[in-house]
Amino acid sequence: MLTEDQLKELLLDLETDRIERTESVTNTDKFGQVICAFANDLPNHRQPGYLLIGVKDDGTLSGLTVTDELLNNLGGIRSDGNVLPQPLMNIAKFSLDGGNLAVVEVYLSDLPPVRYKGRVHIRVGPRKAIANEQEERVLTERRVALAHSFDARPCLEATLDELALGQFDAYRREVIDLETISGNHRPVEQQLASLRLYDPERACPTHAGILLFGKNPRFFLPGAYVQYLKLPGAELTDIPEDQAEISGDLHSMLRELEGRLKLLIQTTMHAISALEEKLLPDYPEWALRELLMNAVMHRNYNSNTPIRFYAFSDHIEIQSPGGLYGEATPENFPTRNSYRNPVIAEAMKSFGFVNRFGYGVQRAKALLSQNGNPPAEFEFDEHSVLVKIYRRSE
Repeated sequence: MLTEDQLKELLLDLETDRIERTESVTNTDKFGQVICAFANDLPNHRQPGYLLIGVKDDGTLSGLTVTDELLNNLGGIRSDGNVLPQPLMNIAKFSLDGGNLAVVEVYLSDLPPVRYKGRVHIRVGPRKAIANEQEERVLTERRVALAHSFDARPCLEATLDELALGQFDAYRREVIDLETISGNHRPVEQQLASLRLYDPERACPTHAGILLFGKNPRFFLPGAYVQYLKLPGAELTDIPEDQAEISGDLHSMLRELEGRLKLLIQTTMHAISALEEKLLPDYPEWALRELLMNAVMHRNYNSNTPIRFYAFSDHIEIQSPGGLYGEATPENFPTRNSYRNPVIAEAMKSFGFVNRFGYGVQRAKALLSQNGNPPAEFEFDEHSVLVKIYRRSE
């Protein structure tokens, strides 16, 4: 985050297009649009943009008192899934002569174009607008050079014919607003590229495109499946009662996982008091669901190892290939996280498998506690993350 002296210089500079000043503290749509535009960085400044809240157009302070609620609301813009892919942001409160202000520092995305509620917002000089097709193509081409995540990289062995384009058409209606779609006359390759699913320079789908809409994802990514076992006892050496390799395009795979998860849960009557009984599950469904979705979202798809989903008589184990990623460490998990697969994360949010970013594991832990289950146990190494969820005791 910038220093106080740097902030004072920004307040005096009324010409730069890297600053947005506002007195409003409630215009979430405006905040989201500005953050989206700074993350896209169409002018290619390659420097952060700053949203200054509590500042008049002339650079003077409005006398705002910055509350924790305001700072939390600003932070929520990153996790609510309206700005996709997630931007890198810093948020801080500054106290200067004349009042407080809140500063949102937004870094350029390495996965443009970034959208807010399905639209690509940009700014060039004083102009604030929705990107036209040419401007969006500039952002898409820039991404090819910037992309670092495996899911955004090209799957060089694949061709457009490997994708089920009918499924893609349904998906784009979920992630792009209808007005933009109605005016979109671009070839399908460019439409795929704008959502990070196709590499126009190499004329092939990205790994995310194969995972989401591939007719046979495992042909290109052999580990892209979930190995499911249901065992009668507490040992892996027992003969399984049921087993499956759950694979296919990501949407179909996640739907099958949800169905198998529901079949695992057993509900029994428990006495709450001498006069009251209550039906309680041995596992809270949404806790298991959050942990499974987290494994699918954060796994290392460059590995040939599948996700392992094993149901024992007294506990469930979910093991995901790939250790903790980015800023996440065993000491700060799960309060800090980085996204190994930002394109896959965006798709899971758009499909409805994820409600908010960064809260799945914390929500699962809370649900287990509320249901009376022991705390989940997490084990980390450089190759995998293992979580053990224990059955609710009688």
